[in-house]
Amino acid sequence: QVQLVESGGGLVQAGGSLRLSCAASGVTLGLNPMAWYRQAPGKQRDLVASISSFGETTYADSVKGRFTISRDNAKNTLYLQMNSLQPEDTGVYYCHALRYAESWGQGTQVTVSS
Repeated sequence: QVQLVESGGGLVQAGGSLRLSCAASGVTLGLNPMAWYRQAPGKQRDLVASISSFGETTYADSVKGRFTISRDNAKNTLYLQMNSLQPEDTGVYYCHALRYAESWGQGTQVTVSS
């Protein structure tokens, strides 16, 4: 059973940084494509960044150059480094194992104040 536990969210001023973590069990991150999604209030859940099992990364246009997805295979943990945060980055952030449709954690709230 895949379990994903996100952490690291919080309240930050515009221009600030946060690093999100996603501790995984039941799935080996180094062998599986993973992603971070964001759900803003009243909106659908959107893909923010992904990393393939080969380490190739993709980003939504809105976060390119500001966010970095990475993983620590030894810790089986996924990360999202978020810099130059803007109010439109506010939302609940979820990590997701792309091969496991039901693999969603509880999410971590990120709030960026202007």
